[in-house]
Amino acid sequence: MTDGHDGGHGRRRAVRWALVGGTAAVAALVAGLPWLQRDRLPDRLATHWSGGPAPDGSMPLWSASLVPAVVWLLLALALSVRWRRSWAGPRSWLPIALAPTGVVLIGAQVSIVRANLDRADWHQARQPGWWIAATLALAAAAGVLAWRLTVRATATAPPAGTPELDLAREERLVWFSRTANPWLQSLSAVAGLVAVGAALGLVLGLAPAATLWPVCAACAVLALAGGVSSSVRAKVSEAGLEISFGPLGWPVRRWTPDALESARAERRLPSQVGGWGYRLSGLGTTVMLRAGDCLVVRPRGRRSDFAVSVDDAERGAALLNALRARTPEPGR
Repeated sequence: MTDGHDGGHGRRRAVRWALVGGTAAVAALVAGLPWLQRDRLPDRLATHWSGGPAPDGSMPLWSASLVPAVVWLLLALALSVRWRRSWAGPRSWLPIALAPTGVVLIGAQVSIVRANLDRADWHQARQPGWWIAATLALAAAAGVLAWRLTVRATATAPPAGTPELDLAREERLVWFSRTANPWLQSLSAVAGLVAVGAALGLVLGLAPAATLWPVCAACAVLALAGGVSSSVRAKVSEAGLEISFGPLGWPVRRWTPDALESARAERRLPSQVGGWGYRLSGLGTTVMLRAGDCLVVRPRGRRSDFAVSVDDAERGAALLNALRARTPEPGR
């Protein structure tokens, strides 16, 4: 088995950028929610309840906006800093810790804004008990999702030497390569958080539905498209070529060895294919996540190529051609 990815550096860099983008988005959402509704809020906001329906603590609007955002940023910074040189960073448990914490902070801020909405004085604010349970449930779900995505993103193939591509019939080799675009991942994360915030605003009536529906729908589509097109994994095995998209490895495109006419490595630039992501151009279909080498295949019976920007594309193409050479062509 051979892993075409250049170690764990690329994966760590992608995770790092996703964490930075997600952290900034949570801070902006927490700080911005009260200001978006400042015309409907009292001068001081009820911010603390001791188990009863009536609040027992308050803050001015600017403090209620900035304090939780600053606490969040300091917490994220404290967890991210390598206090010892022997620690690797970012550590795999960091997203698992930050995801539910961010959900709790966002849920608490939404709850505070909702409780104070259209109140003349902060003493009139009332906190719905069901919202606490809902927020904790969402936080638990976020933690589970972050765990699944982190485990998948940091998984590596067992190390091995360079394979011999002059394959014997009994030999079984597998080649993997992964690529991620941290900017697209960050954009997807920000859009997803905005979509969630807009959806919460719809549920809680923080703004007119005519205003929030377009924002929620547009950001949800952007988050989904960005998430699917921001990372890719290529796998060459006895079954042929498999290209899986996104952190969940779906959707997937597959070709058996006898379904391919050729395979090669080719250097391509975003300017040649029309940009980033899943692109259609005169060169065919290209999954462009970074400039450089691409694994390019020509499906049998087609006049256009399919290319994906992954590391060590030359080795993947060589193994794929070796598998094609020992696979009988259709009709033989």
